[in-house]
Amino acid sequence: MEKISEAALSHLDAQGQAHMVDVSAKAPTVRRAIAAATLKMQPETLATIEAGNVPKGDVIGTARLAGIMAAKQTANLIPLCHPLPIQKVEVQITADPLLPGYYLEAEVKTKAETGVEMEALTAVSIAALTLYDMAKALEKSMQIENIRLLSKTGGKSGDYQADS
Repeated sequence: MEKISEAALSHLDAQGQAHMVDVSAKAPTVRRAIAAATLKMQPETLATIEAGNVPKGDVIGTARLAGIMAAKQTANLIPLCHPLPIQKVEVQITADPLLPGYYLEAEVKTKAETGVEMEALTAVSIAALTLYDMAKALEKSMQIENIRLLSKTGGKSGDYQADS
């Protein structure tokens, strides 16, 4: 894990108090972030979801929509996030029999003064939580794992690509 200097903690003022970073002097640029997560479950649970036999209905469609809605609400959920004009949110949920379970990925894009990493992470987290909620009657031992930022582009700090 990379070590961060105290100077890099821009959400703290000189007295160590949390504050919202002033981005008003920054020029808007295109920002993009991709985040991922996995939801592990029993093979029988995966088969039931894939067959469309879950009592609550369209598990995947509902989770996808929840992820999209969550990305747009990130500033309301995370205290120091800036409200952003989101231009794109895409949530993909793919069955993976090797987990067994689902691989979730969210891409968020904007043209703004600050990045959309938190929006992508929020989207994938809420999509995974919704998938869990929709299928918990089938299995309560499902596990949400590996929520992480895969990549981000744009901004002063440059591009980021996670190690595979």
